[in-house]
Amino acid sequence: MPQWLRMALFLVPVTTLLAVAHVYLYRRLVRDVTPSKSLRRGGMGLFAGGLVGSLGARMVGAMFSSEVAWWTGIALLVWMGLVLYLLMFTLGLDVVRSVLARVRRAPEPPSPERRAFLARGMAAGASVAGATVSSFGAWRAFHPPDVRDIPVRLPGLPKALEGFTLVQLTDIHIGGVLQRRFVDELVARTNALKPDLIALTGDLVDGTVPELGRYVGGFGALQARHGAYFVTGNHDYYSGVEAWTEFVRGLGITVLRNRTVSIGDAGASFDLIGVDDWSASRFGEPGYDLDAALQGRRPDRASVLLAHQPSNFEVVAQRGLGLQLSGHTHGGQMFPGNVVGHLIWGDQNAGLSQLAQSHLYVSRGCGFVGPPMRVAAPPEIARIILLPG
Repeated sequence: MPQWLRMALFLVPVTTLLAVAHVYLYRRLVRDVTPSKSLRRGGMGLFAGGLVGSLGARMVGAMFSSEVAWWTGIALLVWMGLVLYLLMFTLGLDVVRSVLARVRRAPEPPSPERRAFLARGMAAGASVAGATVSSFGAWRAFHPPDVRDIPVRLPGLPKALEGFTLVQLTDIHIGGVLQRRFVDELVARTNALKPDLIALTGDLVDGTVPELGRYVGGFGALQARHGAYFVTGNHDYYSGVEAWTEFVRGLGITVLRNRTVSIGDAGASFDLIGVDDWSASRFGEPGYDLDAALQGRRPDRASVLLAHQPSNFEVVAQRGLGLQLSGHTHGGQMFPGNVVGHLIWGDQNAGLSQLAQSHLYVSRGCGFVGPPMRVAAPPEIARIILLPG
C-alpha cells in the first residue's frame, strides 16, 4: 500500500472524528447554555481555532524555533487532550440524563427555564471535570518519571551477577515538546541509580538529527559500569533510522541491530541481544530478525532481549530466552487508552508477565506522543534487578 494512502486512511477518519467532537462540544457547552450572540461567536471561534490548531500543532514546533511557538504548540496539543476529556464527560452526562428521563417518565416536559438550568449545570460540571483531569494529566506527563524496581529471576544467571541492575529507558520521544532540559533531568535521575547497564529500547526521537541532535546529545552523559545499549523503535524509522543510529553510536552508546553481545567477564556473564523494531520491514529495512540476532550463541546461557515492541514474545519464549524488555505501548498513556491497550495487548500492555520460563517486562515509557498528558499510566524508569533463576 502506498505511503500516501496509508496516511490518508489514518488522517481522514481522525480529522472527521475531531471535527464532529468540536461541533458537538460547541453546541453542548456554548450554544445550548447562552443566548448571547457574542459569547456564541467567541465559543465558535475557540472551537474552530482549536480544531485547526490541533491538527497543525506539530508543524508549529517544526516551523518556528521561538519560545512563543514552543508554548503555542504545547497549548494546541493540550487542547487535543482537553477535548477528549470534555467529550467523555459531556457524553457521559448526556447518557445519564437520557437514562434518568426514561426511568422517571415525567408526564410533562420540563419548562424552558429548567432545561436551561440543567444544560448550564451539566456544561459547567463537564467543563470542570474535563479541565481537572487534563490539568493533572499534563502535570504528570512533565513530572519526572517514577523509578520502578522489578526483580526478575533469570534462568542461568551466574551467582556472581546476582543483583545486577539494568535500567530501561524507552519511548522518550524527544521532539518539539520534550527537549534538552527533559533529557538532562532524565540522564541525571538514571545516573543517580548507579546502574550496571542502561538499555534504551526505542522511540528515542520524533524528528531528524539536524532538528534534535542538540537535545539528544545529552544522552552521551549516561553512565553505567557495562555501558549503554540502544535498539530501534518505529518512531526512530519515521525520523531517519540510519542517521540516528550513527548519531547514537557517536555518543558512545552501543547500537544492537539483530545481534548479541556478552555482558560480564570470563567468570560470570550473560547474553544481551538486540533486535530491530518489529515493524521495520514496512520502511524497506531488513527489520526484526531474531534468528540473525541469536546466531552462534549457546542456548544454555542466561539472556536478555531488547525489543521495542512486545510482539513475537511467544516465539522468544519458545527459543528459551529468559527476559525480554520492551516498550511501545506507553501503557495506554491516557485513560481510556490504558483500557483499550489491555484489550489489545492483554498482560503485555504494561508490567511484568511470564510465559513458560521466560519473562517479559513492558515499560510505560518516559515520554509521550500526541497530547502531553499521562492519565492512569504514569511515566517510568524501570530498574530491572536480575536474580539467579
